[in-house]
Amino acid sequence: MASERKFITENIRRVLLKEYLMKKVGRAGFGGLDVQRTPMGTRVTLITERPGLVIGRRGEAIKSLTKAIEDDFNFNNPQIEVQEVENANLNAQIMAEKLANALERGWHFRRAGHSTVRRIMDSGARGCQVIIAGKLTGARHRTEKFKEGHIKYCGEAKLNFMHQGFSVAKLKPGVIGVTVQIMDPNARLPDEIDIIPPAAPDATAAPAAPATAGAAKAEEKKVAEAVDQLKKAVSPAAEAPKLKRPRKKKETEGAAPAGPEATAAAGEEKKPVKRRKKKEAEPAQSKPQAEGAIVPAPSQAITTTEEPKPLAEVPEKKEERKTEGA
Repeated sequence: MASERKFITENIRRVLLKEYLMKKVGRAGFGGLDVQRTPMGTRVTLITERPGLVIGRRGEAIKSLTKAIEDDFNFNNPQIEVQEVENANLNAQIMAEKLANALERGWHFRRAGHSTVRRIMDSGARGCQVIIAGKLTGARHRTEKFKEGHIKYCGEAKLNFMHQGFSVAKLKPGVIGVTVQIMDPNARLPDEIDIIPPAAPDATAAPAAPATAGAAKAEEKKVAEAVDQLKKAVSPAAEAPKLKRPRKKKETEGAAPAGPEATAAAGEEKKPVKRRKKKEAEPAQSKPQAEGAIVPAPSQAITTTEEPKPLAEVPEKKEERKTEGA
């Protein structure tokens, strides 16, 4: 037999075993199934809400289950192990079966869906989604979804942290499928990052403080010495521009070998030029001050003298006209 067919037949056998146990252990609250092959045989781990009903009195129920698994499903030396669920409200398969039972007892689908979601979230789940599909309120099939919290639909986070359960409710209008998806409360998503605060100083680290202070002082001294050396190295470079001044004198002196008389004449010509500029500058500065002081005085005198003249001339002309008319 090819390896592909072998895998397919093995998975089909496990699915049929799961459906069989769901029917047999429905009253005890079927929560999941795990099948592992060992050298001693096949270990079947059954997760239930009430393991006492699975075991039965003196183990009669579990013995009948092991015999049925060995005969009907051809598992080699099966060994059933029953485990109790820690929190039934966080088990997707158990909650799906409870919701299906509520619908069969006559609960309205909307009331049953909201109560299931609230019950799951109150138990500490990070997210929950309930899907009810079938003939809910008429002859036409439709789907209703109830969700709350954080839900993942694809990717590695969905495969690792989302638990899914499915059950069927049989009603008069038809069959209603119930799917419950719950995100594990201990799920750690990729976008969640923890920032570790810096460690507080311990009492044992106190003696090391003087050593660090001494090292810091030694470093400060080294830095100060390095700065002084740099200043000394830069100081001759800062004095370099002062050496440019005597170069100009040398150029003027190089142009002067025409004779001592020419240099003396040039010196005599420069002195009077400077004196003339000072003398010319002094009156230029004094003139605007004198003009500035004189300008406001005549403007006031002119305004006062020009205003009374027309007043004196107007009445004289009127009197002469009157006398002439008389």
